[in-house]
Amino acid sequence: MSKPVNPQTRAVRAALESDQQHGAVVPPLFLSSNYTFVGFAQKRQYDYTRSGNPTRDALAGALCELEQGSGCVVTSSGMAAIHLVCLLLNSDDLLVVPHDCYGGSYRLFANLAARGAFRVRFIDQTDPAAVSAALAENPRMVWVETPSNPLLRIVDLAAMVEQAHAIGALVAADNTFLSPALQQPLRLGADIVVHSTTKYLNGHSDVVGGAVISADEAVHAQIADWANTIGVAGAPFDSYMTLRGIRTLFPRMRQHEENAARVAEALVQHPAVTRVYYPGLTDHPGHDIARRQQGGYGGMVSFEIAGGEAQLRCVLEGLQHFSLAESLGGVESLVCHPATMTHAPMEPEARRRAGISDTLIRLSLGVEAADDLVADVCAALDRALAIDAVRATAADGGR
Repeated sequence: MSKPVNPQTRAVRAALESDQQHGAVVPPLFLSSNYTFVGFAQKRQYDYTRSGNPTRDALAGALCELEQGSGCVVTSSGMAAIHLVCLLLNSDDLLVVPHDCYGGSYRLFANLAARGAFRVRFIDQTDPAAVSAALAENPRMVWVETPSNPLLRIVDLAAMVEQAHAIGALVAADNTFLSPALQQPLRLGADIVVHSTTKYLNGHSDVVGGAVISADEAVHAQIADWANTIGVAGAPFDSYMTLRGIRTLFPRMRQHEENAARVAEALVQHPAVTRVYYPGLTDHPGHDIARRQQGGYGGMVSFEIAGGEAQLRCVLEGLQHFSLAESLGGVESLVCHPATMTHAPMEPEARRRAGISDTLIRLSLGVEAADDLVADVCAALDRALAIDAVRATAADGGR
């Protein structure tokens, strides 16, 4: 019996040596928008790239294998992937969603529900009472983000799946924050996994894309049909670039996580920081669940700082090794202010209910040297503290 192949090896070897014409090691990029028929009523495997493309299929096959699904649909963006999953719902179906989900997801769910596409209920999925109350309404689907964006709350996927399946509900999990290198929701019983492949899967901040991987072939067939019908399939070149990115996914994720752990430890010790959100910290409320269901704690860290806009500006604009930008998961480190950036689509009251404060900062740790990142963050926080010191000195002089 052959030894099982490690997922890291699968990520590197995906689609290599598949070229049957010239024996290319790396699979070729097929940019053609259409393909000839053999003859009258004799269609080949591919006829039109919206419906199917060899390069996109190579990426889909790699993702399907890494997430251990039955089928994968590659889309033009992460939001297109999320929208595709929503098309499984009818107008009278209820969708249960985390109240602290990504701002773009929140906007999509809320706007589609307002148009009557389905009904939606936003809840704290870490609150057992809230989950029980929502499931008592017999939802058609439960949408899970774990870790959540940006507060990194952890949902017990296996427990959620058991409860949801008991009432006949589907479970869809957004696995963008961890990637299949650190978590495989389908193995924990989820029905659907969604990715913004823009993030860790591509890993270089130069491609926008998404993917939907299904555990059941029938569900995959529905999603694939919708993707073809509304034309949201990913472009061949983007698929080629993402497949290239996946080859380094595992070593990148190790470096992301190592850097995140170092920065999180430094943040905990800094007097300018009032709270740190990172599942790798032993006092994180979801630490034990994360340790059990994840292969690591990921490369995202969020924290709250003392003070107001002056302190925020000092940190956000003063970092040397972090770019102030949206997105995450690239080799470069990024800093983001959720309230005015990624979660601006949420109403202020909705952000408040979700616990997303105006002093919250989110970091996506890249693969730079950890010492440089820690020093940079601490220096920015020191400068933020100095603002209060200068103001206090000025006030004393005024008296």
